[in-house]
Formats: sequence, C-alpha cells, structure tokens
Amino acid sequence: MNLPSSPARALRPARIAVRCLFFAFGTVTGAWGAHVPSAKARYALSEAELSLALLAAAAGAVMALLVAGRLIGQHGPRRVVPVATVVLAAALGTLLLHGGFGALLATMWLFGVAGAFYDVSINAEGTLLEERSGFKVVSGFHGMWSLGAMAGAGGCSALLAAGVPAAWQLAGLAVGVLVLSLAAAPALLPDHPPVPARARGWRLPPRRLLLLGALAACGLLAEGVIYDWSVLWFTQSLAQSQAVGGLGYAAFAAAMAASRFGGDALRSRIAAPRLLAASALLAAAAMALALLVQQPVLAIVAMAVVGAGLANVVPILFVAGGRQPGVAPAAGIAAVSSIGYVGLLAGPPIVGFIAHASSLNTAMATLVAAALALAAGARLLR
Repeated sequence: MNLPSSPARALRPARIAVRCLFFAFGTVTGAWGAHVPSAKARYALSEAELSLALLAAAAGAVMALLVAGRLIGQHGPRRVVPVATVVLAAALGTLLLHGGFGALLATMWLFGVAGAFYDVSINAEGTLLEERSGFKVVSGFHGMWSLGAMAGAGGCSALLAAGVPAAWQLAGLAVGVLVLSLAAAPALLPDHPPVPARARGWRLPPRRLLLLGALAACGLLAEGVIYDWSVLWFTQSLAQSQAVGGLGYAAFAAAMAASRFGGDALRSRIAAPRLLAASALLAAAAMALALLVQQPVLAIVAMAVVGAGLANVVPILFVAGGRQPGVAPAAGIAAVSSIGYVGLLAGPPIVGFIAHASSLNTAMATLVAAALALAAGARLLR
C-alpha cells in the first residue's frame, strides 16, 4: 500500500478539484457577462428592467449568504457543491429560454442563490487547503477563476462572431459546468471544522471586519461593473459589436488571471497597504481615461489595466480578515467575503439605475469612484 509522502501530496487531489471548480465558476461569470446584451435583446429590456433582473440575482445571493456559512460548515463543500451546481446549471442553461420577464426574474434569483453557495463553498475549501498545506494558494485559485472568466467571455465572443445562437451557447456551457463540477466535487476534503455552537445564528461582525468588508465591497463592486456592464458599454457608448465587447471583457479577465497567478509573490515583496492603494489607483486611472477618450482600442487596453489593478484586492483583504486578533481565521475571511459579495452584486443594479437616469457612460464612472474609495481606505491594513 502506497501512502502519501507528505501532507501536501495528500492534499493534491483536493487542490486540483478546487482549481477546476474555480475555473468552472469563472466560465459561468464570463459567459453571463458576455451575454448580458443577449438577455437585454431577448426580453426587450430597458436599463431599469435589466437592473431589476440583476437585482433579483443580488437578492438571491444575499439571502443565501445569511445561511451559507452555517450550512456549509455543517455539511461541507463536498456535499454542498453538487447541489449548488445542479441549480446553477439549470438556471444558466434556461436563462434565455423563458417566455416573459417574471420567469427571467425568478431564474436570476435562483442563479444568485446557487452562485452564492457555490462561491462560498469553494472559497472555504481553498482557505482550509491553504491552512493545512502551509503554502499560499488562494491567489492561484482566484487566478483559475479569472482564467475561466476569460475563457467564458472569449469563447462566447468567438461563438457570437460565428453566428452560434446565444441560447445554445449558455445551454452547452451549463452542461459542461455540470459535468466538470460533479466530477471534481468528490475529491474535496471530507472533513471541515464544525460550526461552534456559540457561532450558530447570525451575528454582526466586529467593527474591524466590517471595515475590511467595506473595502472588499468597493473592490468587488468595481469588478461587478465590468462583469455585467462592460460589454453593453462597448456596444452602446462606443458603438462596437458585441464580439468586440467580449474581447474587452476577455482582456480584463486575462490580465486579472495573470496578476493573480503572480499575486502571492507580489504580496511577499510589497506591503499590503501600499500594494492595495497602488492597485486601486491604477484601476481608477485606466477606467477614467477610457470613459473620457471613448476609443475602442484604448478601451480594450484599459480593461486589461483595470483587471490587473483589481486582481489582488480579494486575496489581500481575505488574508487581512483571517489575521484579526481574537477572531478565528475562517470566521474573519467569511465575514469579509460575505460583505464584499454584497458589493459585487449591488454594483451592477446601481449602474443600471444611474444609466437609466443619465447615461451608461456616466454610470460606468461608478467603478472609478469605488476604486478611489478602496485606495483611500487601504491604510486600514496597517
């Protein structure tokens, strides 16, 4: 009988599985970002109606986050991921097949619920793997998510250019995500730290974690703006094709992936407050320039710079949340990620309402404001 030669080797199947799951979830996000205009056209939605659809997903995710930590703690990602995958794939695969706006809202709500459980599960698994292995791996996991987002957006962009119907694309992707996730889930760790009895139920996190969560919300709000509105911004404000918009989105995801794969080495050389502030300012400057100049090639380059700037926001803040005195690392990370996730989901509807009242180009400046707020608050990491 051959036994693993080290704890790191014993954890290798779980690490591979988590990489696959992060990649799968990234493709879902990337494909949805590329097909926001498809949903808008399919259901003849105004910016306000599209915002309500995005808000339905946000509401589902927020409701799920209230119980996700406890349920995942009780049952473990190994059991939760398959259930979340089935619901997520069903919602994604039927997103463009409904007959009315009401059915779309219900599907988006389920999409948000399932996405939240999937996201929290794989992040909890990644955090535990980093703790047990003794190696920094979280940035690399998020790099796989960005790689998946790039593949999802770039692949859909190519298929759109080839004339493949949008509904077929999402249905095919849903099947692929379902197969990959169900195949990877059994390799996840069978045991997770149980939820302490005193931690059951919902409690307001400590003030320090609330502040870190607010910073994460700013960073993820900026990301959410790109995910759900960048392709539409290319088509409406820059008068480009949906395929060109998909390339801009893919440039964002590719730069984010590359920066995250090198993120652990970067964080070891530059102090967290300085790195966070510089990264946020870089993202704000690039997006502001793109909004002012409105030139397609420059906009695609700007998307890449924004992706590089926002890449390590989540790893930096998750690590900070896990190092708070008097707070268990997993609890600190969960608090920061939960608050940050609200920003990710609330940002796109906010942009939609601003676009309805003014213009999409003006609304995209929400990203600039969020990045500047993140840079200003970076000193909290000292």
